Formats: sequence, C-alpha cells, structure tokens
Amino acid sequence: MTPALDAAALAQLFTDARTHNAWRDEPVDAAQLRQLYDLAKWGPTAMNTSPLRVCFVQSPEARERLIPLMAEGNRAKTAAAPAVALLGRDLDFHTQMPLLAPHASAVAERLAGQPAAREGMSSLNAGLQIGYFILAARSLGLDCGPMAGFDAAAVDAAFWGGRAVKTMVVCNLGHGDPAGLRARAARLAFEDACVVA
Repeated sequence: MTPALDAAALAQLFTDARTHNAWRDEPVDAAQLRQLYDLAKWGPTAMNTSPLRVCFVQSPEARERLIPLMAEGNRAKTAAAPAVALLGRDLDFHTQMPLLAPHASAVAERLAGQPAAREGMSSLNAGLQIGYFILAARSLGLDCGPMAGFDAAAVDAAFWGGRAVKTMVVCNLGHGDPAGLRARAARLAFEDACVVA
C-alpha cells in the first residue's frame, strides 16, 4: 500500500503553496525544466492521449516577443519571472496515439475526422495536465504564477510555429518573493462544495 505524504509535503504542494507574482533573482535552468516536464508527464489522461504541449520561454528574444502579448497587468511579473511556460493543447494529439495508446489505434483513426471531439478531449485532458504541471513544479521546489491574461491567438502564432496548438495558460516559474503575496483568500468548506451520495 502507498503511504500518505507527510504534512511537510502536503504543505509544499497545497496548503502553504501560493500563486506568485513577484520573483527572487534565482535562475531556473534547462535541467530543472526538463525534470519538471519529465515528472508532470506521468499524470493520467484519457487513453493516455497526453495533449499538453509546453513552450519554455527563456531567451531574451523570446521574452521580448511574449511580453507585449500579455495583458498589461501581467507584463511586469512575466518579464521578471526566471522562466515562463506556455501551456497549450495539441488539437492533433491523435497523431501520437499509435505511440502513446497502441491499444486504441482505432480511436485514433476515428478522431482524425472528428475535430469537435478532438477539441473537447484536448481541452479536458490538457487541463488535467496543467494541474499536474503545477504540482510537479511545486514538488521540485519551484513556485508558479499561472495566468490566463494574454492574447491567445497572437501567442499561438508567435510560439507554436503553425502547429495545431492552442495556448491555455501562461505560467511563470521560479522562486517566489513572499513580499509580493497578498493575504490568502478563503476556500470553500467541505460542506459548501461536496456531497456524499
């Protein structure tokens, strides 16, 4: 039986973790980014479709292209973040299913002619993977600042090279500066959010 994580691990992943908007001047290197993806990729998706695609924006040139495409309130914190991840969903994820889900090759063939089905599947499963990505980053000691305020069509055109990838979230990564945090907002209680049937 798998043991439960201890209180310190749960705090790092959930109860003490925060969305960061200010960053300490500590780099995030390529090895950390690879480790982050290599951990996040193991989370479950329907039929192992794994539609999440990640573009890590690291070079000064790439950052200069991205910053003007962010909403005005997100520009300064994105410029200051040690690393930025564009988290997108691949509408052509089905082309990878022979590798990822050989048991479902007939489904992959059917999906080729069903763009609406691929739209829904990519949205749901990449959304799951974005959650795994954030938890993987936290488990490696990185803080996250996920955002939806950006010109999605312009980001897609600038960073995905014509691929059928739609950016869902821009996620700043690094070591957050606690001085930039607001007071923690409330969460719904079990009784307000859950039913036991």
